[in-house]
Amino acid sequence: MLLLEVISGERLAKPERGKMRVHKISNVNKALDFIASKGVKLVSIGAEEIVDGNAKMTLGMIWTIILRFAIQDISVEETSAKEGLLLWCQRKTAPYKNVNIQNFHISWKDGLGFCALIHRHRPELIDYGKLRKDDPLTNLNTAFDVAERYLDIPKMLDAEDIVGTARPDEKAIMTYVSSFYHAFSGAQKAETAANRICKVLAVNQENEQLMEDYEKLASDLLEWIRRTIPWLENRAPENTMQAMQQKLEDFRDYRRLHKPPKVQEKCQLEINFNTLQTKLRLSNRPAFMPSEGKMVSDINNAWGCLEQAEKGYEEWLLNEIRRLERLDHLAEKFRQKACIHESWTDGKEAMLQQKDYETATLSEIKALLKKHEAFESDLAAHQDRVEQIAAIAQELNELDYYDSPSVNARCQKICDQWDNLGALTQKRREALERTEKLLETIDQLYLEYAKRAAPFNNWMEGAMEDLQDTFIVHTIEEIQGLTTAHEQFKATLPDADKERQAILGIHNEVSKIVQTYHVNMAGTNPYTTITPQEINGKWDHVRQLVPRRDQALMEEHARQQHNERLRKQFGAQANVIGPWIQTKMEEIGRISIEMHGTLEDQLNHLRQYEKSIVNYKPKIDQLEGDHQQIQEALIFDNKHTNYTMEHIRVGWEQLLTTIARTTNEVENQILTRDAKGISQEQMNEFRASFNHFDRKKTGMMDAEDFRTCLISIGYNMGEAEFARIMSIVDPNRIGVVTFQAFIDFMSRETADTDTADQVMASFKILAGDKNYITVDELRRELPPDQAEYCIARMAPYTGLDSVPGALDYMSFSTALYGESDL
Repeated sequence: MLLLEVISGERLAKPERGKMRVHKISNVNKALDFIASKGVKLVSIGAEEIVDGNAKMTLGMIWTIILRFAIQDISVEETSAKEGLLLWCQRKTAPYKNVNIQNFHISWKDGLGFCALIHRHRPELIDYGKLRKDDPLTNLNTAFDVAERYLDIPKMLDAEDIVGTARPDEKAIMTYVSSFYHAFSGAQKAETAANRICKVLAVNQENEQLMEDYEKLASDLLEWIRRTIPWLENRAPENTMQAMQQKLEDFRDYRRLHKPPKVQEKCQLEINFNTLQTKLRLSNRPAFMPSEGKMVSDINNAWGCLEQAEKGYEEWLLNEIRRLERLDHLAEKFRQKACIHESWTDGKEAMLQQKDYETATLSEIKALLKKHEAFESDLAAHQDRVEQIAAIAQELNELDYYDSPSVNARCQKICDQWDNLGALTQKRREALERTEKLLETIDQLYLEYAKRAAPFNNWMEGAMEDLQDTFIVHTIEEIQGLTTAHEQFKATLPDADKERQAILGIHNEVSKIVQTYHVNMAGTNPYTTITPQEINGKWDHVRQLVPRRDQALMEEHARQQHNERLRKQFGAQANVIGPWIQTKMEEIGRISIEMHGTLEDQLNHLRQYEKSIVNYKPKIDQLEGDHQQIQEALIFDNKHTNYTMEHIRVGWEQLLTTIARTTNEVENQILTRDAKGISQEQMNEFRASFNHFDRKKTGMMDAEDFRTCLISIGYNMGEAEFARIMSIVDPNRIGVVTFQAFIDFMSRETADTDTADQVMASFKILAGDKNYITVDELRRELPPDQAEYCIARMAPYTGLDSVPGALDYMSFSTALYGESDL
């Protein structure tokens, strides 16, 4: 309670004088209530803990008191407590080297911060220049000693603790630094007073400077206006546009370069004047009164006179420029029109005096006339320009243009040349029209010549092409058609010769006109490039080609007659051999299908057929010879037969293959019948069934026909069983069943044949009912060659009851019938 009274300067309630615990708690509560009344929130601090001697709680409460009464009241620029104290330290130590106060712990470790605070307020106490940053103990002890001796600030901190701690205690340093703040608060007030005086003096100095600046700026601006107005009032005219344009350019420079800075100065002058008056009024000073003639109103009046002179000068410049511009425009217009006219007339006199029409063709003459008419139109159009040139020259004379003599001379030259062009133009038109009439007659003859020469030339070229064209014919009728067309062509030759003579007569008439009237022909006929020499040359060539064509047609006619004989000879033989091969094929097919006689009778019959077929081979060879002659003659078609040699060859090969295959099938049937013990009646039944279900009559049944056949003879089977049967009769999986395969299957199903089980049972009897058989038993019971056959192929027996030399007859039996590998 005493501590609070001393630090706050206020009286607390009367304390309890008892020594009991309750009295102590009451006194502590009074102190805590006083602290709370000052707006301090006490968290987790109770009277009982303080009375019980809780050091942590006691220290926390003491720090709260220090923070509230020693630090919280510190205020620097609207910041208080810790932030205000830190800002005060930063402001005071800012000028000092190696001092950078950012917090209340490590920023103070080197001691320079404490020394800087003391030196800032009492520089005579510390020689700051001798302090070193690398000697913190000396710095700290110096600061603590000086503060305790001269500033009455107790030594709250220990230098060794601060240096030896990575982060000094923030609360301790803040408390110690706050002592400096309170100690120097009187000095702060003196500094504030000095700042106020400096501020007043600075305002007064600034106002005086503004007054001086105004006076100088006003004097300079009025002097510039005084010099500029006479220049703007000068109205001395110039004789040339260039000189006036230079004046205008000077005026533009004035407007663009010289005046804008002065406008800115005038504006700045007014701003400075208003600013000065405002500052004087705010600082309770009397208003500023400029020197005589330098008031803002005086400057505005002078500026108005300047702008009036400027406006009049600009109007005068523009009027003078427009006046000179009119003269220059007329002179330039005269020069331009004169240059255009002279450029147009350049070479026109020489062109009109040309005699190019003397060697020109009619089309060129007409083109020259059209060109001349266009020139006459152009000449008439240029009449206006000549009149305009004369009018401009007259106006320049009236306006007393300085270069009028040269203008008049040039105008006179243009007018004289214009009159000469008119005379030459009329003379050239007359010469062109006279030449045109003469050439029109020649042109009509040229055109007639071209109209008749072109088709006649095309006819001759076509005739030469046809007469020299190679022809390829394959029949006697084609060569006869070519011969007939050639005879028709020869009949037209007399009329063609008359047309040739008429065309040449037209050309002769043109030559007569040229010689009579001495026409200088510049070239040949413009409508055609065909000359009389070409016509005569091609006509002679046609007459030479006609007999050559006659000879070629006769030779080809003889060749086609020979080819026709070869065709007839081949066709006669092929029409006999082809049907004979077809008939034999059908007869062999009937033998293999029909059941006339025994298999031996059928075999004999087939061998007789084979013999007759072999005897027919010479006729095939003879036909081959005829075919070779046809190929050598390059004959590609034959209307006398539908059979080609390729058809005959294929049929002959098929016939030989069919008789051989059919014979082999009958022989196999005989072997099967004898091996299986099938009677002739059964064989006939098999053939009848097979023929019945061979619906396509190809000698083979497809899978569905075979299934139907099996069902008809009593088989009842599923898909798996049918697939097994098909694998037997069609092992190659081609999808058809031949008659031989059908016989094999039916004989296997109906005959008493050995099976793998029967053979296995027989071996078991020889082995004495054992599951294996020995080598000795085989050699004892079977013939030697068959015994050795079995020994070489039987695998060793591997059962549990095996003995040395035991052989597996079971796997051997299944292998004999293809049910496993032998």
